[in-house]
Amino acid sequence: MIGPGDRGDATRRTRGTGGDDVTGSTQKTAGHGPAHAEHARSAADGRTRDAVVRLLLEQGPTTAAGLAEALNLSGPGVRRHLDALVAEGTVATRDAPQPGGRKRGRPARQFLLTASGRARAGREEHGSAELAVAALRRLGEAAGEDAVRAFARDRALAMVGEHREHVLAGADRGERAARLAGALTAEGYAATTRGAGSHDGLDARVTGEQLCQHHCPVADVAAEFPALCEAEAEVFAELLGTHVQRLATIARGDAACTTHVPAQQARGAEQDQHDEHDEQTGTIPAVTTGAGPDVKGRQVV
Repeated sequence: MIGPGDRGDATRRTRGTGGDDVTGSTQKTAGHGPAHAEHARSAADGRTRDAVVRLLLEQGPTTAAGLAEALNLSGPGVRRHLDALVAEGTVATRDAPQPGGRKRGRPARQFLLTASGRARAGREEHGSAELAVAALRRLGEAAGEDAVRAFARDRALAMVGEHREHVLAGADRGERAARLAGALTAEGYAATTRGAGSHDGLDARVTGEQLCQHHCPVADVAAEFPALCEAEAEVFAELLGTHVQRLATIARGDAACTTHVPAQQARGAEQDQHDEHDEQTGTIPAVTTGAGPDVKGRQVV
């Protein structure tokens, strides 16, 4: 429900938060006195801000205009809620990336969730994270780091297991990456893909796709056990049939888990032989972290 005052048109109904008639809600509470009306306004504001948080969780960094359009709020209305969320530390701001380098004029501002904002969006995950950390500590003490890595790989395989055939059926690497993002979203990771490229003056070159996970249900656990992130990237590489680069992770404090997937090049006989050799020997495509020469000029979410 959108809070009173967020729309000048009293008869307009909201799309993104349930379609309640704002004026109707206010009229029902007006007869109960100022205190009751204030309580109703506060509750409505809370629901609207929860909707903003959920949208930022699902879409990642977004402008105020984008949030206003998605939630059917006025510009001043969405900014009032964003100001409150920024003040309480749930949301942070940054300049929007500008493809091709900085341009004239003031860049657009994007809003993104902080660590406490992600915690607000996934309150129910905190208790499970504490239990998982304790269990993995015990596993490491009893059976060693190899056991932790084996567990991490089993978990990553299970996470995408039921989606494996659907992902592999993609016509090319870009489509497989998009299907993998859909699979991850179904598992609670709010994933998207976006093109990545380098810019050299007027020359723009597509270097691949960025697979962005805007939420991580195990971020608190992965902060102590990075093997979870490493195993996840290895499974991505196997599904996509190429090496991948982990550019950022929520567990390290970044806004999203971002994985670079190189663009698929035209195939030749030499590449076919190389892939056939990998398939026969069971070679796993390489997984690297951080920047590399093939993603120079990339945009990291």
